[in-house]
Amino acid sequence: MPEGPSLVILRDKAQVFEGRRILRVEGNTRIEVDRLRGRVVQAVRTWGKHFLLETATVSLRIHLLMFGSWCIDERKPDKPLRIGLGFAGGRELNFYSCAARLVEEPLDLLYDWSADVMSDQWDPKLARKRLIAHPDTLACDALLDQSIFSGVGNIIKNEVLFRIRVHPLSRVGALPPAQLRALVKEARQYSFDFLEWKKAYVLRKHWLAHTKRTCPRCDIPFHKGHLGLTQRRSFWCDGCQVRYE
Repeated sequence: MPEGPSLVILRDKAQVFEGRRILRVEGNTRIEVDRLRGRVVQAVRTWGKHFLLETATVSLRIHLLMFGSWCIDERKPDKPLRIGLGFAGGRELNFYSCAARLVEEPLDLLYDWSADVMSDQWDPKLARKRLIAHPDTLACDALLDQSIFSGVGNIIKNEVLFRIRVHPLSRVGALPPAQLRALVKEARQYSFDFLEWKKAYVLRKHWLAHTKRTCPRCDIPFHKGHLGLTQRRSFWCDGCQVRYE
């Protein structure tokens, strides 16, 4: 599943369509495409794993799910088009294997930008407050809670917990204050590291825990399991990642 930093890359590239009128909408989507046709793109934004294309009357929300993809000014002949937007000069923005939805509400009323780890409005104090309010939540679940860490996905989760030496089955309420602060800080820091590595096409080279077999610190085998309420894959080392209970 594409994580927040990947959506930021899409947003930055798609901002060339701001101020342009949507001339064509096609694909196998079931949304009311006539509501987008003829509208001018006022803003291209992201919130966590949501790509948002805003017009004066309605916004298009794209969620890339597990295997979604996109392309600009080209098409993927081997995949069915979910929704494609055409602009003047033959320019186009196309999405595949995604969920598309029209959003009626003003985006600033609908989204809490302070929860987005990639946003300039990110609020670490609020994130800590929300974590403290749910002391029984497992660390592996807390990092994937989009109301606290919008944009964080499974890769970031595993790498952050390894960085701060916290076992994924640790309970948030049992974390020492320094570790709680580190969890919040690294969720944002690793997201920006992810962004830079992704832009340079070297992200996988920097993984220390995610999908790895051996701990680079302890030189012992990693454990792997589908943990917590989310049941997403976790990779951890019993040698250096402390389980706080």
